[in-house]
Amino acid sequence: MMSPMIFLLLLILRLTTTGTSAQTWRHCTDLPPLDLLSFVLEKDTSRPTPGVRVMEDGGMRGVHFSRPHPSLSFPSAQLLVNCDLFPVDFSIVVTLKVSPADLKRNEYIFSLLEENDYDNGTVRGRMMEDTEEDKTRGQTAGRREEAAAAARKQQEEKGDEASGATARQRGAVILGLKIAGSRLHLVFQGHAKATENWVFRGVELTESQWHTLVLVVTGQRATLSVDCNAPVDMGLSRSFPTDLDIKGSTFHLGSRGRWKGLFSGLVRQLVLVPGSDATPQVCPSSEPGRINTLSVPPVLFDLSVKAPKTDSHPPSYEVQLKVSIGPQNSCSETLRGQLWFNPNRKGLYLCDGATWIPLLEEHKRLDYVVERQVLTTSSETYDIEVFQMPGMGLMAAMAHRSTSSGSGVYLWSQSGFQLYQSISTYGALSWRYFTLGEKAFLVVSNSGGWSQELAEEEAKEEFSIIYKWSKKRKRFVTYQTLRTHCARDWEAFSINGHTYLAVANHRQPNNNHTIESVLYRWNRRSKSFEVYQRLQTSGAYDWEFFTVGPYHFLVVANAFDGVTTHVDSVIYVWLSGSFQVFQTIKTFCATDWEMFQIDGRVFLVVANGHRLHGSGPSEYAINSTIYELDLSARLFVRFQDIITYSAVDWEFFSLGEDYFLVVANSFDGDSYSLNSVLYRWRGYEGFVPVHWLPTIGCSDWEFFTYEEKSYLIYSSAKAPLSKVFMLKTH
Repeated sequence: MMSPMIFLLLLILRLTTTGTSAQTWRHCTDLPPLDLLSFVLEKDTSRPTPGVRVMEDGGMRGVHFSRPHPSLSFPSAQLLVNCDLFPVDFSIVVTLKVSPADLKRNEYIFSLLEENDYDNGTVRGRMMEDTEEDKTRGQTAGRREEAAAAARKQQEEKGDEASGATARQRGAVILGLKIAGSRLHLVFQGHAKATENWVFRGVELTESQWHTLVLVVTGQRATLSVDCNAPVDMGLSRSFPTDLDIKGSTFHLGSRGRWKGLFSGLVRQLVLVPGSDATPQVCPSSEPGRINTLSVPPVLFDLSVKAPKTDSHPPSYEVQLKVSIGPQNSCSETLRGQLWFNPNRKGLYLCDGATWIPLLEEHKRLDYVVERQVLTTSSETYDIEVFQMPGMGLMAAMAHRSTSSGSGVYLWSQSGFQLYQSISTYGALSWRYFTLGEKAFLVVSNSGGWSQELAEEEAKEEFSIIYKWSKKRKRFVTYQTLRTHCARDWEAFSINGHTYLAVANHRQPNNNHTIESVLYRWNRRSKSFEVYQRLQTSGAYDWEFFTVGPYHFLVVANAFDGVTTHVDSVIYVWLSGSFQVFQTIKTFCATDWEMFQIDGRVFLVVANGHRLHGSGPSEYAINSTIYELDLSARLFVRFQDIITYSAVDWEFFSLGEDYFLVVANSFDGDSYSLNSVLYRWRGYEGFVPVHWLPTIGCSDWEFFTYEEKSYLIYSSAKAPLSKVFMLKTH
C-alpha cells in the first residue's frame, strides 16, 4: 500500500487539452460529504500514518501534524472525481483543538495547491513537494534527527521570507483554510488568479476545549458557526468564483506542503461537503454537551465507555476501560472502545466496531536465517512465482529449464512445497500470476528452446501460453497462446480498470536483440488479450510496473544490443493512453528492476549482470545500483552502488519496522557456487550486508509468509533444486 508523491508531463497534457475545440467544464455538485482526514488515515491501517500522531485530549482523540509528509497529500481528483472546477456552493466542517501557537501565527488546517509547471525549462511534469526531511537520504536518530529537522524547518522559513521561488515550485494556493488568533481565513484564487482572503474575525476558540466549525459558502454569502452557535454572516462585495480550476491540484492536510504554516493543534474531523449547506447535518448536536460531528475517522473513535446516567460521579477513563487477554474475540459494535492484549504477539489492540486496530505491537526483528527445505526439482529452475490461490492455499509456479519434463506448480504444506501439477513448457524462463475479477491466471515465458541447430522457419515459431485456473478441475488449463521471441518475463498490471500484460522479448532466432516487446490489453468482448502497444527494446530481460501517486510507470531491463551490454534501460510513463519515454538509465546487462518505498521515499534497484563490449572479456563483479526519486530534479538519481556477481534478481521485503534487499548472485567468473547476500536498511548508511546465503547459480529470490512466519525461497539455474529458508525473528 502507498504514500503518494506525484508528477506528470504537464506540457504534453496541456497540448492535448488545448487542442480540443469544445471543452466541457464540470463543477463538483451532488457529491456526498468527503472526509479528507479519513482518506489519509485509512489508506494503510496496518501501520501508523507518517507525519501525524494520534493523541487524546479531553477524553477525545485527534491527530497532531508533526511534519509535512507525502502521505498527508493526495490528488484532488481522487475525491473530487470527474471535476474540473471547485464547487461554487460548499461547506467545510472541522473539529479542532487549538494550541497557544495557533493563536500567534498563521497555520493551515488544509490547502489545495495548483499544479507546478516550473522546471528549469524541462518538461517533466509536476511532482508533489516533499518535505526537506524526506529528501535527505541520510536520516539520523534521536537528537541529531530532531536537530536536523529543526534546522531544515528554520532554513525553509527563512527561505520563504527571502524569496518567492519556493512558492513557485510548490504551486500556488487554489484554496486554503487557515487560522490566526481569533481570525479564520478562507484563501482562494479569484479573478486572474489574484489571491482573495475572506477573514472571519472574532472567532472565539478556547485552548482547553474542542470546537466544531461549520463554514458555508453559497454564492455571494459566507457564514461561519462555532459549536452550533448563531452563524456569523460575512458581507461580501463579490461572489466566490465560478471558474476555480482544480485540474491537477493536490490536497495537503495540516499545511500547505511545507513547514511554515504547519497546524500545531489537534484535528478530529475535516469534511468537505460539495454543493450543500452542512449545518443541518451537524447542528444541533444529538446530545447536549457533545461535540458536533459529521464524519470522524474510525481510528479517532472515543476510547472511553459512557458511564450509566445514574452514576453521579464523573466518568473515569481508567476505571471504565476494559482490557481482555487471551484468544481474540471478534470485534463488533458491542466491543467498540475495548482493548485486547495478545500475549503471543505482545500487542495491544483497540476495537473500532469492526476491526482490531494495533496500538502497541512488538515488531519482528530478523535474528538469523535457517534452511527450511531442499526441494528437488525435475530440472534447473529460472524463476519462481509465489501466490495465494483462494480455496487452495499458498502455491508456487516454477519455470523449469527442461522441455521434456516441463514446469511445475507446487502447493505448500507443513513439510514445505510439494509438486501439485506438471505443465508442459518449452524452455520456460518465468511465470506471472494475475487475476481478472474472480478468475485466476498464470502466464509462462517460453524461450522456445531456440538453438543454432534449429531451422530458421521452425525456430521463429515461439509461443508463450496463458493458463486459467479451473475451479472444477482444480488445475490450470490452457487458455490463450501468444507469439513471443525468447520471452524472458511477463508483467501484469491494471490501469484505469483495464488489465495489461507486458512481455519482455529478448531476441529473435537470427540473434537480433533490438526488437519489439509487446504490451497486451484484455478485451472484455473477445475475452482475450490483444496487442495494444509495441515498445523497442534491446535484449529485454525484465519489466517492472509501479505507481507513484496516481501515475503509472513501466521500466524495462535492457541487457544486450548485439554488441555491448552497456545499453540504456528505459523508464516509461503512462500518458494519454500509452507509455512514453520518461527517463533512460545506463546499465550493464540489466536483468531485473525492483521498485520499493521506505518512509515515503521511492527507490529503484537494478541487477547488473556483466560488463561486455565486442569481443572483449566479460566482467562479472560489477556494481548494481539503487536509484532514488529526486523530488527536485524529477528524476531517478544514483543513491547507492552495491558490488554484485552477475546479479539476476533483487527481492525487497520488510519485517516489522526493518527493510531488506536480497540479491541473486549467479556467477563470479569462475564458479556458480557463491553467496547471495541479504542487506538491511540502515538509514543514512543505505543498505548494509547482514547475512550471506550459500547458493548455486541463483536465479531468483521470492519472499513469502505463512501462518505469521516469514520465508525466502531461491531457485537454481545450474542445479535441479530450490531451497526454502526460514527467517527467524525475535
